Amino acid sequence: MRVFLTGGSGFVGQHLIRQLQAEGHTVVALARSAASAQKVTAAGAQPVRGDLADLVGASAPAWLKQLHDVDAVVHAAARMEFWGEDAGFRADNHDPTVALHAAAAKTGVSRFVLISAAGVSIGSQRAAVVDENTDNGTPAIAYCRIKLATENALRGVKTPGMTLVILRPPFIWGPGLTTIAEAVEAVGKGQWLWLDDGRHIMDFVHVGNLADAVVLALAHGRHGAPYYITDGSPMPVRDFFTDLLATQGADVSASRSIPRAVVAPIAALVDGSARLLRRRTPPPITNWLVANMGRDRSYDISAARTDLGYRPRISVDAGMHEMAAATRS
Repeated sequence: MRVFLTGGSGFVGQHLIRQLQAEGHTVVALARSAASAQKVTAAGAQPVRGDLADLVGASAPAWLKQLHDVDAVVHAAARMEFWGEDAGFRADNHDPTVALHAAAAKTGVSRFVLISAAGVSIGSQRAAVVDENTDNGTPAIAYCRIKLATENALRGVKTPGMTLVILRPPFIWGPGLTTIAEAVEAVGKGQWLWLDDGRHIMDFVHVGNLADAVVLALAHGRHGAPYYITDGSPMPVRDFFTDLLATQGADVSASRSIPRAVVAPIAALVDGSARLLRRRTPPPITNWLVANMGRDRSYDISAARTDLGYRPRISVDAGMHEMAAATRS
C-alpha cells in the first residue's frame, strides 16, 4: 500500500515511517522544511515539500497531487500544547484536517487514519474507566476540544469509497520522546511534584504499539469509529513516571506530594485568571494537570482488540529497558 503521512518528522511520525516500511508499505511524507525532509528521508520515506497550512489558502497546493497516487492517508501532524485558545487550534489543526480529509475523499483515497487523542474525554467526564461508548463530556483544554470537534466533523461527512478510522492514544512514550527532557530538568531543580502521592491510575501507549495500531487501521476498523489505543497495563502515576524518568537517570524518590484537595482550588483560580488575562504561557499549576495526575483514568481497549486485531506488542518493562539502553548509548 502507498501511504501519505503527515507529521513524519516528529516523534510519532518517525516510528510510523519505520513500522509502515517494515510491513511492506511505501511512505510518502509531507515535509514543511528542508530539515523535516532530511528526517523523513533518513527514516525511509519519500519527502514531499509542503505545509498543511497551504490547505486553507485560496488555491489548492501543488503537493495535493500526491493524493492521486496513494491508497491511504495517515494524519499524525498536529500542534500539540496543553495551553492556548480554541481559535488557534481550530486554525492550526481543525481546518487543515478537514481540508485534507475532503481532498483525500475527492481524489479516491480508500483509507483515512486520523490520530486523535484520548484527552477528548478528559474534563467534565470523570469516570475512572472509559471506552468508545462513554459520553466524552467537555474536554478540559482547547487542544482536546478541537480534536473532538474534528472527529465529529469528519464523521459527519459522507465519503463513499473512503473509510475513516480514528485512533485515540493517551500519553505516548518510547525512545525519542522529546518532552521527557523538560521533566528531567524539573526533577533536577527539585520542582517535580506528585498529586496524592502519585497513587492515581493513568494510562499510556508505547509509540511502537501505536505504530502497530496504525498499520492495522489501514486494513481494519469500522468507518467513523474511534478506538482507544493503550499498552493495556494502566498503573499508578508514581510507578510509571518513576521508571520512565529513571531511564534518563532522574531519581524522583525524594519528590514531594501535595493533596489534590489542596491543589485543585488553587489550580482553578490561577488557571482561570491566566485565561482571562490571555497569558501566552500556562501558569505552574493548571486544571489540566489536576485532571491528569489527580484522578484515576484508564481506557478499555476491547474495541481495538476486536475490530482492529490490536494486541500490545511492547510491554512496559521491555519499553523501559529499550529507553534506558538508548540513553546509555
